[in-house]
Amino acid sequence: MQFTRVPYSLVVALLLQAAADAEPASKSGITDGERPNIVFIFIDDMGYGDIGPFGSTANKTPHLDQMASEGLILRQFYVSNTNCTPSRAALMTGTYAHRIGMDGDVLFPGGRRGLNPDETTIAEILKGAGYATGVFGKWHLGDQAQYSPLEHGFDQFFGIPYSNDMWPGNLRGHRHTKEPYTPLPVIRNDRVVAYVADGADQSLLCEAATDAAIEFIRASRDEPFFVYLPYPYVHRPRYVRREIADRARGSVNRAVVEEVDDSVGRVLHTLRALDATEETLVIFTSDNGGATGMSMGPLRGGKGGRKYEGHMRVPAIAWWPGTIPANGATDEIVTTIDILPSLAALVGADLPDHAIDGKNALAVLLDKPNAHSPHKLLFYEDEGIRRGDWKLVLGDSGSFELYDLAVDSGETTDLSAAHPALVKELRALLADHAAEIAANRRTAGRVNTARPLIVESGGLPKLRDVMGVDDFEPVPERR
Repeated sequence: MQFTRVPYSLVVALLLQAAADAEPASKSGITDGERPNIVFIFIDDMGYGDIGPFGSTANKTPHLDQMASEGLILRQFYVSNTNCTPSRAALMTGTYAHRIGMDGDVLFPGGRRGLNPDETTIAEILKGAGYATGVFGKWHLGDQAQYSPLEHGFDQFFGIPYSNDMWPGNLRGHRHTKEPYTPLPVIRNDRVVAYVADGADQSLLCEAATDAAIEFIRASRDEPFFVYLPYPYVHRPRYVRREIADRARGSVNRAVVEEVDDSVGRVLHTLRALDATEETLVIFTSDNGGATGMSMGPLRGGKGGRKYEGHMRVPAIAWWPGTIPANGATDEIVTTIDILPSLAALVGADLPDHAIDGKNALAVLLDKPNAHSPHKLLFYEDEGIRRGDWKLVLGDSGSFELYDLAVDSGETTDLSAAHPALVKELRALLADHAAEIAANRRTAGRVNTARPLIVESGGLPKLRDVMGVDDFEPVPERR
């Protein structure tokens, strides 16, 4: 499908008109002319306080600092779950993971479960609107053929099918069976082309995803493109090359964050070199709260566990020079499930014909004047609820705790005893939400038999061989 290029001033006017309605809409936005390119960067296990725009002074992130100064910082951006698979399923479908059977534990090699092909993904919506679509990094929504990114709207895939700790180097073995892991495959489209052999290969995962994404961007320059960049970094195990560790003064935890920043800089540099910055929306965020070694800044919690702010509030930046004003910041609530309906509104595409939970937050993402969050209520899976600045959460105490986030974002002072009526009211709303989800659940995909993509490395090359990198000794994270 061909698109006629039109002046971007006209495109922007149409976009802002489309953003006026904060509720999910179909066929709103651009109906003629050029669609903007979209790049969505999804870091694995980065905490709220790990980058400069969100207060980090330990990690040097000049490219993200510049991205934030040229765009919009979203200080209250939330994921819908606290670990990898459910968070990615919610992002891709605009739907709570427990509504579509993708909640609970993460997926493992050779698992029978995966994202149901009947679900509609962001990639399918954008592909239907004429976009070239590519995913580069970590998929983690099923490793069987039925769950491949190519079956979910992506034209190209390069990366790993699940987390980088699901490999023989994890001596604890499979979490459930305790058996050793099979080799960690590297996939191009629907074929295993290499494997992650050791720490040296682990240290190349970020660069490999960036290389593939940039190649795709350059090849797709003459058509609108959607790049989904779910980096395997900064998930453990963490290995880095010596020069990156030295730059970070020996701190591998700092080095992996700074390598992510390097990669973001490379992507933005590519867009600038192609003179595509005013045609491209870039969103940067993380899939859940930070894992061990990462920083949640002022927030309580981290990856997994209870649903305190540090578990589900993540750093986020939206960048689109010429459309999103520079040096912006907002406290309006946006969530990952809002990305699908927001992008559908952006390109004038229909929403799925089944229920989704996300709302059109395009006005907030574009930093339109007087834009407000479409969320009157925010749900933290089925264990918490926020209304305004009040948050009720099932806490470490085993009981529901109440916090006023306006003055206590760190959730240090439980006010439930002082506001019993409010606690009762919020608990009832949370129970209603859980009951509605339970009554309208859809099933995940499930195959009768499943097996790992590879059971031994065989004659496959190592990742570094595919990348043309000589053998070297990486620096591991100190445990």
